[in-house]
Order: sequence, then structure tokens, then C-alpha cells
Amino acid sequence: MRPTNYHLFDFLDFDTELSKDESLWKAYSPTNVYEKDGDIYIDIPFQKQLLSNDMMSDLDTVQEHHTLIIRQYASNITRLFLSFEGEEVCDKSEMLQFSNRINKLSLKAIKVNEGWKIETHDGVRRAIINTKEPLLDHWSDLLPDPQPTLDLCIYPDGNREIRLAAHDHFSPPRYDALPLAFCKLNNHKERATLSFECKPDECFAGTGERFAKMDLSGQSFFLKNQDGQGVNNRRTYKNIPFYISSRLYGAFYHTCAYSKLSLASHSTRSVQFLNDQPQVDVFLIAGNTIEEIQRGYRDLTGYPSMPPLWSFGVWMSRMTYFSADEVSEICERMRKEHYPCDVIHLDTGWFETDWLCEWKFNKERFPDPKGFIKKLKDNGYRVSLWQLPYVAEKAEQIDEARANDYIAPLTKVQDSEGSNFSTLDYAGTIDFTYPEATEWYKGLLKRLLDMGVVCIKTDFGENIHMDAKYKNMPPELLNNLYSLLYQKAAYEITKEVTGDGIVWARSAWAGCQRYPLHWGGDSCSSWDGLAGSLKGGLHFGLSGFAFWSHDVPGFHTLPNFMNSVVADDVYMRWTQFGVFSSHIRYHGTNKREPWHYPAIAPLIKKWWKLRYMLLPYIIKQSQKAVTSGYPLLRALLFHHPTDKVCWHIDDEYYFGDDFLVAPIMNSENKRDIYLPEGKWVNFFTGETFEGERYYKDVTVPLEEMPVYVRKGATIAIYPHSVECTDEMDLTTSIDIQINGEFKGIWKL
Repeated sequence: MRPTNYHLFDFLDFDTELSKDESLWKAYSPTNVYEKDGDIYIDIPFQKQLLSNDMMSDLDTVQEHHTLIIRQYASNITRLFLSFEGEEVCDKSEMLQFSNRINKLSLKAIKVNEGWKIETHDGVRRAIINTKEPLLDHWSDLLPDPQPTLDLCIYPDGNREIRLAAHDHFSPPRYDALPLAFCKLNNHKERATLSFECKPDECFAGTGERFAKMDLSGQSFFLKNQDGQGVNNRRTYKNIPFYISSRLYGAFYHTCAYSKLSLASHSTRSVQFLNDQPQVDVFLIAGNTIEEIQRGYRDLTGYPSMPPLWSFGVWMSRMTYFSADEVSEICERMRKEHYPCDVIHLDTGWFETDWLCEWKFNKERFPDPKGFIKKLKDNGYRVSLWQLPYVAEKAEQIDEARANDYIAPLTKVQDSEGSNFSTLDYAGTIDFTYPEATEWYKGLLKRLLDMGVVCIKTDFGENIHMDAKYKNMPPELLNNLYSLLYQKAAYEITKEVTGDGIVWARSAWAGCQRYPLHWGGDSCSSWDGLAGSLKGGLHFGLSGFAFWSHDVPGFHTLPNFMNSVVADDVYMRWTQFGVFSSHIRYHGTNKREPWHYPAIAPLIKKWWKLRYMLLPYIIKQSQKAVTSGYPLLRALLFHHPTDKVCWHIDDEYYFGDDFLVAPIMNSENKRDIYLPEGKWVNFFTGETFEGERYYKDVTVPLEEMPVYVRKGATIAIYPHSVECTDEMDLTTSIDIQINGEFKGIWKL
């Protein structure tokens, strides 16, 4: 039977049965601290640990010494960097895009009685290193530990303390978390871990599009992008190595390697991060508000750009339209029946063979694509196209792609189906680490954009062929980063040709917020699909992203994936959610046009018109989002970080500064609603409510939605009925005052 070992090994993915080959090395108190080029260098000894419940130092093994670097940026960001393989700290990577607010501040180290004090030259405290010897007691002979552990406190803004988990143990050798450590396998350094203290009531949010409760404490996550296959499980398309704490700090782990993050899970006293690289590189960001923290993250990794006006209108799609005639008929009907709409999206069926992506229109079903696109544009419609970043075995481009290494060559023989990558038959992944391959891919898109296409759906990208050799990066490091390289290429060529920087993307990693916009993937057309989508969107908005959408009214159906009927109330309630989202797109495995739901079609049209009425407000909030730390959809904790209730609410949100939205997610047309502090006015009835309290079993008819506006707010609206944004002149927008005279939006 395998012996019981301390559960820290579980977090470290440590196999104690390999004890002769695998070893754990723990950081101890520094031997030297000094300043170099404005950074602080800390010489840290690491000692191999005995692999038992009592992880005492293996004194027969010579210590290794490695250098931890502390660097200070601006007034509230501190960086900790240590490479166990001697790599230099660097401010350049695909994930980093420093703003002009990121200025390095020089640090100095001051020796004090029991350690060192680290300050900027203005005298502001930035770190404390404690080297005090532990008190000896009668256990010391039984549990010897020859030297104190690494004890380091960071103060990114000079005020908030973020302490490494120096003393998360039962007794000194029995650790639940280590402040800093690395693992060796066959004498090769392979993983590194870093841990911070957390408080008993501390809450966490972010980490990407997380389909989970708002407070993530008590959970561990494997940060590996993969096809989520829904929005109700642990898999996710968008992992972001960044979290926000209720203690008002954020941590961005600058890595693209597979990682594990425990938020008070493996130990309730610690946040633990495990990197599948022998390196730790973390930026700690402090702030007085959540917005300040998120703005600091965007200062490091880049700000979103402003999507074009037309993108904020209604997008119509399904999986899929198969011909120009079918699309034209649908577009003409929407205009004839006065459903305002701006974008028509062609999904998998515009190729010669459905799903066989060759970046070319079917010649029979789309005989004149350029003329087809122009005709739609003349009628106020833009065209968006689906594709993906893999080349199929039977694709027209396969020989060219292989001959020029545009797809990464596989390192082992495929099976007879041609792919060990997924259920889809794709021969290879486009190698965006290779500049020539990137330019080739841009050329494929340019031909489509030159025809008048305005947006590329950069679908997939969560997975790559792991048994392939990429030009400039091993697949284990590329897998997470791939989304960024893929979306950057599509975004850049789209902006170059059309002038509008936009993609419609599913996967993401740190930095992808620079290339909007992203949607929530393949949700089920059900109440749990709606609830899971909103959870994902709120955490995504706490992970650096300003713009996010979802498939209305969900992507697939149950029990039949393609053909089960979407319930009218699900379609209606999801439409309402879409109206109060940064972008609204209808899509799914069967028909999504509103006339296929005749009982509610008039209501759908009314809500689409409301969407266009709200565009001046949405544009104003979007412009604010691209220059700040705000997303469009904001968890309540964004504005109320000290309200403990808000850290547990994942079914309501702020829409911009002034709207509070509480979607109905059941067929009973009722729900409990929490209104935070202040006075709130029902957007549909004009009734005023007091905040900082719950309202139980609120019944809301299908034609309305629980939407509240801050009392005293001014909301910009567009007072004219339009068929698309081409007809809008935003200078004619008007302001409405949310005061005692406001009786509801339908009564204006």
C-alpha cells in the first residue's frame, strides 16, 4: 500500500513513489540582500527536504542558492521574480504591454535588527524581510529545522501587506504551504511554487471566465485552456492567471505555462500557485478600489480597444446558413418587419464542405460573394465569418501549409482518422510562433476582408496539437498563449483592411483583452446555461476584459443537441440579458430568428428597439472602459468591495455605472433581488427602492426585467427608431433624468 504523505505533495503534483528521482527544495531565510540597478536582489538558500510527513531538511545535500528580485513599478505594483534556471527578469513578452503609467521606481535595502527593510527613495516601505530565529522549545530536538524559513512581506502601495506564507504549518516540518520552493525530477528543475497568506474571511474572484460562484475561496483551478463544452463545469476556454482579493490587491502570475492555483483550498491559510516552469514571476497590485487594481493589471498587459459602433447592434446567426439566398431572405424579412439588426454571421456552412475550413466561399451557393456582401452592406448589414486556426487533411491549403511549415509538423504518426487532437479531423495547427505562418494566415483573411467582410470569428484556439514541433516555443508553453497569438493576427489584419479592430473570439489568456471581443462559448439553451454564462461573464470582467457577449438564447439544446425546442421564456429572458450586455448576438444549433417564436416575437422586437435606444449610454460606458479598469458588465463587488454580501452575488450585475440588472432565470417569473446601498429606481415602472437590503420573491412579468437605475442618474438614449446603426446620428441623443418624474422607460 502506498504510504500516506503530507497533502502539500498533492498540490505540488508530487509523486513520493519517485522519491529517488523527485525532490522538493524549500526556501530559507536570505543570506544577503543588496540593491542593483534600482532592484533588490535577495540571495536565498534552498535545501532539499526529506519526503515524509516531517519535511525536515536533508542536511546531507548541499544547499542551492538562487536570487529573488524585487522590482517596484509606479506607486502600487511590486514584482517578484526568480528563475531557477538563471533567466533574466524582462519587461517584454507577448503578455506584457506596459502603459505610460508603468514607471520603474528605484528601491533601496536598509539593514535592521531582525532583517531588512526595502523602501523606494521617497521613504515609502515596499517590503520587510524578517530573519528572526524561531523560538526553541522542548520539540526542537525531535523536529530540528536548522534555520528560519523565508519570511517576506510586500507592500505594493506602501500600505497593504501581502505576506508570503512563511508559517502555514502544524509544526515546523509539517507544512500545508511553502512560501517559495521548487521541485526537481531526475536532477532537472521542473516546477516552482509560491504562496501568500490569506485571511479567514478573505474572498477571491477573477481567474478568467470561471463558471463558478462569485467567491472562489476554497477552490483550486488548473489553468489550462481547453474546450469548455458548456458553461457549467470546471473546464473553461479562458483561463487568466490573475485574481482579485477582497483585501483589495490583485496578483498577476506572468506565465503561459500550465499552472495550478489554490485559493484557500489546499490550505485555508494560503493562496498557492504552482507553475509548470522552474520560475516565479508575479506582479502584486494594490488599490483602494477594484477598478484601481484592474487598471493596474491593464497597465501591465494592455487596454482593450474601442469596438466600432455597428458591433453594438444586434448580430443574427445560427449554425449555420448555407447559401446567399437563405441569408438574403432572412435579412430582407428583418427589414420588412422592422427588426433592427446590424450584423449577419455566417458560421460553418459557407465553405465548399460544411466545417471544412478553406477560407473560401462555396462557388455554387455563394456565386458572387463580393456582390452578395455589398448588397447586404447597402441594406445596413455587415458580414461576419466563422473559421478556425487548424488546417484539415482535405483542405485546399494542406500541401502548401505542410511544405512551408505554416502548420507545425507532427512528431509522431497520426491514427487513420488523421487526428489525435479532437473529434474533428484537422491535420495541423497554424504555427503563430513562426512569422511567415502568421503572415500567410493574415493573407487568407485579407482576401475575405477585401471582399467587404468586417469581422472574423476566431473560434477554437483553446487546444493545439501537442504532438507537433512549433518553430519558437514548445507546445506545453504555447497551448495557453496560442489564443493571444491567434487573435492578435486576426485583429491586426482586420484593422489594417477595414479600419475597425475587432474579432469574435472564444478562447483567451492574459493580454487577449487588447483584441475585443470575446463571447462565452457553447452554453445550453436552459436556465442553468443562462446562469452559468452570467457567472463566467462576471469573473471574466474581473480578469481584465471590458467586452463580453454570449449566444442568445444559448448555443445547444437538450436532450437533443441540435433539435430540441428552445422554450419561449428562455428565449425571452436570454434576449433581455443580451440587451443589457456589451454585445448581443443570436446563435445556436437551430433556428434563432425571432419569427420562429411567434408568441413572443412582438416582445423581442420591442426589446431590440430598446437595445438601440440604449446605444448612446452603452457607447459612453464603453469609451470609459477602454481608458480605465472598468468592464461593461461588473460584478456588484466592483462598486461595493466592503459589502460582504456583494462578494457572494453572481446572478446580478452592474451594466456600466448606473444600471443594476438582475436577470430572471426561471419559469416562475420571480426571484430574490439584492439592492446595494443607495436609492434605486425600477427602469420599467419608475418605482423607487431603498438599497442595502434584499427583496424576496419579486414577481416580474415576461415583458419586463428587474433593471434598476441609480436615483439621480442621467441616462443618454437615442429617441429615434432605426433599422441599423448606419441610420444613427448620436449627436441627436437626449438625456433622461432618473428622478421623481421618471415613470418608466416604456412611458417616455
